Amino acid sequence: MQKVDFNDVMVAINRGNILDIVHHPQRKKYPNQRIFIIQINQYAYLVPFIEDEEKIFLKTIYPSRKATKDYIINK
Repeated sequence: MQKVDFNDVMVAINRGNILDIVHHPQRKKYPNQRIFIIQINQYAYLVPFIEDEEKIFLKTIYPSRKATKDYIINK
């Protein structure tokens, strides 16, 4: 698996490779945070983010075997 950076995420978003947008599973702890599920090179990456009126702040990027299985393999 190659390293993925925020540049790769922005390219994927601009190309429409967003598989889903979900609420953070720990909503009480992270009430304003949602997660992009993005496809990059046949693999799903989770990108937690916070959105306000002016911008979207991407927090981090991590690969997800479960999301790859759910969104790409079992499509």
